[in-house]
Amino acid sequence: MKGLILSGGYGTRLRPITYSHQKQLIPVANKPILFYAIEDVLEAGVEEIGIIVGPNKEQVMATVQSQDWDAEIVFIPQDEPRGLAHTILIADKFLDDEFVMYLGDNILREGIVKHANAFAGNNYDASIMLTEVENPEQFGIAELNYDGTIKRLVEKPKVPPSNLALVGIYFFKPVITDACNSIEPSWRDELEITDAIQWLIDNGYEVGWTKVDRWWKDTGKPDDILEANRLILDDLSHEILGEVNCELRGRVSVGKGTKVDENSVIKGPALIGSDCEITNGYIGPYTTIGNDCEILNSEVEDSIVMDSAKLINAGNIVDSIIGRGAIIEKNKSLPKGRKFVIGDTSWVRI
Repeated sequence: MKGLILSGGYGTRLRPITYSHQKQLIPVANKPILFYAIEDVLEAGVEEIGIIVGPNKEQVMATVQSQDWDAEIVFIPQDEPRGLAHTILIADKFLDDEFVMYLGDNILREGIVKHANAFAGNNYDASIMLTEVENPEQFGIAELNYDGTIKRLVEKPKVPPSNLALVGIYFFKPVITDACNSIEPSWRDELEITDAIQWLIDNGYEVGWTKVDRWWKDTGKPDDILEANRLILDDLSHEILGEVNCELRGRVSVGKGTKVDENSVIKGPALIGSDCEITNGYIGPYTTIGNDCEILNSEVEDSIVMDSAKLINAGNIVDSIIGRGAIIEKNKSLPKGRKFVIGDTSWVRI
């Protein structure tokens, strides 16, 4: 089985971060979201992976190639986001056998091994993964027959036929290419993967499903990213590699070269990268700090601070995502006021 991982799109719901940072590369627990997908696919025994790239493709390629993966990885460019089914068509030459398609902004705690085994152990032409959600009107939903087989897929229904939402991970045999070639663009002018799977059902092909037992997050919005960060930090191991002279509470991981002075407090679960400097700071629960960061006379909690960011006399920061190299600093000069350089669609709460 091959792997097809999607790492394109514009990530408009995550602007302004995604103006300069491909959304699948945003770190969760100090690791790019895309890496979780790659690791899951490798764990399932895949040895050949195609990665769909679009905007910031050079950034994605450089980040992936910075690691030594135990697989052959090729990059497949997509000129514009034209739907999930379109990615299968442009990857057709690579996809000459059954494959798993994994949306690169999804994080699945349990991995995909049992789901891949279920697909391999049955005579399915396709298999989808479903999970129970509290707000099914916001997802693609599966309607089941009385015998538990899939009847149809409904995208964001006003009256949901069930609470079983589609997870962004799919298993296909090559016939899915026929399905993708047979459907028409949706109202969004995109080739929808749900339409392609529905074509399989309508034409008598066998579409199975498996249920996700543990948590799954589609990290399309800032709140989703912060929630995924919390969920992963719940499994954090306590490890101190840097020079830490302060009070520690709970599970804390600190990287090499990081220095934390005796006037600081770190309350876990918290993850701090390498070569950081924390002086008179408070790092609260469910916070990740990237590499080469500086925290001075500032408090940060339930947040993601990316590499090389600085918080200087910044007060109390909560529920935030701070981009790479960003600086938050209190203005001490006269006249008193707040100074901003803010990108498009930014959100500042004062």
